[in-house]
Parts: sequence; structure tokens; C-alpha cells
Amino acid sequence: MKILYINSLYSPLVKGGAELSLQLIVEGMKSLGHEVVVASLHPETAAQVDEVNGVKVIRVPLKNGYWPYRDTPPSKLSKLAWHVRDRKNPAMGQTIRQILKEEQPDVVSCHNLAGWSISVWDEIHAFGIPIIQVLHDFYLLCPNSNMNKGGIPCENQCMSCQLLRYSHAKESSKVTAVVGISRSILNRFVSAGYFSNASQQVIYNVRTAPESQLPKVRKPREKLVLGYLGTISKVKGVEWLIEQFQKLSIPRTLRIAGNGDEATLKEFRALAKISPVEFVGYVKPDEFLKTIDVLVVPSLWEEPLGMVAIEALANSIPVITSGKGGLSESVIHGVNGLICPPEQSNSLGEAIVQLYDYPSVYNRLSAAAAGSVSRFLDKGRLISEYSQVIQEAKLQKSAV
Repeated sequence: MKILYINSLYSPLVKGGAELSLQLIVEGMKSLGHEVVVASLHPETAAQVDEVNGVKVIRVPLKNGYWPYRDTPPSKLSKLAWHVRDRKNPAMGQTIRQILKEEQPDVVSCHNLAGWSISVWDEIHAFGIPIIQVLHDFYLLCPNSNMNKGGIPCENQCMSCQLLRYSHAKESSKVTAVVGISRSILNRFVSAGYFSNASQQVIYNVRTAPESQLPKVRKPREKLVLGYLGTISKVKGVEWLIEQFQKLSIPRTLRIAGNGDEATLKEFRALAKISPVEFVGYVKPDEFLKTIDVLVVPSLWEEPLGMVAIEALANSIPVITSGKGGLSESVIHGVNGLICPPEQSNSLGEAIVQLYDYPSVYNRLSAAAAGSVSRFLDKGRLISEYSQVIQEAKLQKSAV
């Protein structure tokens, strides 16, 4: 079977976890004997074809106002114009139409469509080819892909999202099968009226983790080293974490790893200056995890999955988390970590104190952590589940 994968970027152009997961899927399907081709975007002015680990990759120019992955932020007017065009971009539809004519795939698997727009659905549907849509983020609901505005999570679509996504739910009826990388993200779209004709499946992403650390054993009254790893922003709950951390009287250190915009970093450094808080910048996750006792993932928005929590658990590090979105599907309260609802503002500090006061609780969570996320580390499971979805989508389309 020939499978065409469509995503905004592909290796070595990598923006985040979606690209890493997609490469595992593509190369895994190739290993099963399928012919695979990837269509992605690049910042050049002409199309080019190259090969990545034996996979044919077609990289095409983005036909919109600017390349969105550059370091220099666009003006507000330019950004609005970009999103208006990206709502449904016929020029990108023409591009994918030509690729479909040349490649003649049996199935098309769509991933992140930022830049491509849902025009690709129209063209694939017109060819009568089954469409599998994989949900890695909230792009199809929110132009910014993250369902938050000014650092505040959006419970529902704001007016601008409604305008820029007003036809997306209806258009999604062209999709044959939809896959959520968590139950949470899939339910979010289904409850919004998306994918009315599609079969539904949850397939958790996979991370290739280095050899796991042995479970840690804490003794009474040992200093507790807390860590945060990721984008440093309000919507990620970093401000909440620092405020709760400052109220504690136990021996403790907080290490904050990752990057953020300068204004936010300056604000958070000022907030944390009277506490034992270290801002360590970018670090390799596996090296950072060796330096902490607990990872805190205090996100205020609905994380599509939250791979950073899974990476910590795989290394026998208990996780304290808000449990928002997909985080509650890997972190199980009282089994491998603790869940603290953001609505209960002191719950985060109380959880930290609990792990300090009761080493036996910490030791139990640490001992169970790695085994609790084995399915998230199983590449074979990932490939098998996607293979089944592809086969069923092909049969489903043939039966129509």
C-alpha cells in the first residue's frame, strides 16, 4: 500500500514532538513493507525532493505571506492576514493536487496542517482517497494551535477562532478516520462537532527513552529537588509553581529548564528572586532528569498529551501535575504521581509537602513510575495501531 503523509514540517526541520512522532510512524510503516512518501513545507521558493532514512520527502514552498517558523515575529496585521489566508488556502490545495496526481497514494494521513490548511481535505476527497487526520494540537479549532489567549486558557473558541474556523467542523465530514494522541484531545474535537463521519481512535505517541534510572529512595528530611522542563510561560503554570514554591518552609530547590520570551523570563526571575530557584535554560531532558527528585508539570491549558511527564516517569521520577488534558492519561494520582487541580490554588504546594513529609509515598511512586508508562515507550505498539487504522480506513472507503 502507498501512504502519503502530510505535515507542516519533516526532519530535519523539527519544531516539536509532532515531527518526532511522525518520523517514527513513517519509518515504522516503511519497515512493514508499505511505500511511504511525505509532503511537507520549507522556507525555500522552489520545491525539492530529498530522502531521509530511505523515505522520499517532497518539500514545497509555503504560499502565504511569510514563513511562520522564523525567529522574527510578524506584525499583528501580517499575522492576521496569514491566518485569514490559512483558513482555507486554495494555492496550497493546488500544490497537494499535483502531488496526488504524481504519487497516486492509496491512503493519505494528515497531521499538522498549519500552512497547508484544510484545502488538502478537499483535494484528497475529490480523488476518492481515504483521509486519516491525526490530532497533535488544536490547530483545527484555534489558529494559534494552543487554545489560549494572552496566557489564559480558552474553555471555548473565542470570536476570532470562530470566524477563522467557522466551516472546519462541517468540512471535517470528509475525513475517513480521526486519531487523537490522547482521549482528551479527541473528545475536545468530537464535542465541538468535528469528524461526524469518521471512525475514532486514540493512539498515544511514543518516545524513545534512554536506559531508565533506578527508582530513587528518599530518606526523612532530605532536601527535595523539584524540576520544571518546557516552555516558560503563564499558560504552562510556571507562575503558579513559583508562587506555591515560595510559600513552602521545607528544605527545597526548584530548577526551571527551558526557554520563553524575554519579558516573561524577566517577570518570573523577579518573582522568584527571594527563593532557591535556578533558571538553567535549555538542557537535554535525560541529563536534567538525573538532577531532580520530582518533575512538576503545572499546565493551566489542556495539554494534548504531555510527553515531558512521560519522559520523567520513564526515568522513575514521580510527577506532580495539574492533570489538564492528556496529562491525566499518563499521570495516575497516587500511583506514579499526584494531580493538583489549578482551581485549588494551594493543592500544588500541599502535594510538594506531602512528598517531603512522607518519603514512603515518594518511594512508592518512584518505584511504580517506569512500569506505568511502558505503553508510551513501545514503538511496536504505535506502528501496529496505525497500521490497523490505515487498513480499516482503506476498507471503509472501499465500502462506500
